[in-house]
Amino acid sequence: MRTTPTILHLDMDAFFASVEQASKPSLRGKPVIVGGLGPRGVVSTCSYEARVFGVHSAMPMAQARRLAPNAAYLVPRFGLYRSISEQVMALLRALSPLVEPLSLDEAFVDLEAGGAAWDADSARLAGIRLRADIRAVTGLTGSVGLAASKMLAKIASEQAKPDGLVQIEPGTERALLGPMPVRTLPGVGPATGDHLRRAGIITVDEIAEAGEDELVRLLGKAHGHALYAMALAHDDRPVVAERETKSVSVEDTYDVDIHDRIRVELEVQRLADRCVRRLRGAGLSGRTIVLKVRRYDFSTLTRSETLRGPTDDPGVVREAAARLLDSVDTTGGVRLLGVGVSGLADFTQEDLFAQAAGEVAIAAEEEPGDEGEHPEPEQPVERRWAAGIDVRHTEHGHGWVQGSGVGRVTVRFETPQSELPGRVRTFRTDDPDLEPVEPLPLVERRPGDEETLGDGAGHRTPAG
Repeated sequence: MRTTPTILHLDMDAFFASVEQASKPSLRGKPVIVGGLGPRGVVSTCSYEARVFGVHSAMPMAQARRLAPNAAYLVPRFGLYRSISEQVMALLRALSPLVEPLSLDEAFVDLEAGGAAWDADSARLAGIRLRADIRAVTGLTGSVGLAASKMLAKIASEQAKPDGLVQIEPGTERALLGPMPVRTLPGVGPATGDHLRRAGIITVDEIAEAGEDELVRLLGKAHGHALYAMALAHDDRPVVAERETKSVSVEDTYDVDIHDRIRVELEVQRLADRCVRRLRGAGLSGRTIVLKVRRYDFSTLTRSETLRGPTDDPGVVREAAARLLDSVDTTGGVRLLGVGVSGLADFTQEDLFAQAAGEVAIAAEEEPGDEGEHPEPEQPVERRWAAGIDVRHTEHGHGWVQGSGVGRVTVRFETPQSELPGRVRTFRTDDPDLEPVEPLPLVERRPGDEETLGDGAGHRTPAG
């Protein structure tokens, strides 16, 4: 492990929700919740104002509505999120050739590799400049962690939230990590955390005190060795430049075999939701759903289903995973379950509706008259107006949909540059003067902007 805090971890603050607040002046400083708005939708991201009410990512949307009934509920606009992410990643690549994106809003950077930092002072200066550049280019805030390893840099950025910078000085790592809960360490999920808790291990210090042999006995050789090293603040993982992702998957190993079929089905649904959150976090969609089942006798079965088109719809992935599970006998017990998505594609707006439309078409063929749970494909007269999408009216200009129903759509007319909240008007859903449009940039570009940003090393770089 290096001796200088020159690994940087950037995590944008409540990214999707912050983008929505920046683009909609009437929502600034108010609770905003982004996610699937249907009956089975889940929260993708929520603003800090919404978190006060107990709302958090991965929560069922119905529960979020009960906790924060007056919040703004919006569909994700992944095209906009991806474009802003590209601006942020360009700023990171100006710092170093070694940038390891983890999702649209999170990445590691090796500052030494690009010459942007060589000691604690230069690293802090690079982090300060990066945060200023992100604000100038996107209008958003990000939190920065600086440390001598990836693990500690990520912990530091979490401590820095929101809109801050924390630097962990080499030599202080053990004292910092010691009192933290075991879930702080990478690779310690709910199942491992519960397993350690039952063994009386609650904090990182207690992991170190238990010793490597005990951890290997509890968790197995690979996991035990790795966890013991991290508890001692040893993390030599390098920052790896981005590479093509082949698939996105999640899996859980259970301490006690699951025999209850209903419990197995619920676990598969939960894993499908986690997989979709990871898929969306990477700005991807996929065509092939994969189910992995390791049974009581350690035999491992894999089942897959290829859809008509790429999807990141949690309902579609859940249904496909459930169909795959129907073909697997679990009566002897299940040790491990996993759900994955492959056949990945960059997310496009069309992908949002391709699979849902396909499923409606199938349902119509098999059960005439059954509306199903998916929205009908867009018709020439009755258009779909999801809450949060951008629209333009020939008379009133640019705005966004606040809500729709019973043949009416309500629009607030404002832009990211509006100084005050815009006026609200209601139209027929088939109004010929109203049409969906692409989002506007969050920050207006003016001549000379490209000369104003620093690369964190004292150089000047284009604004991207």
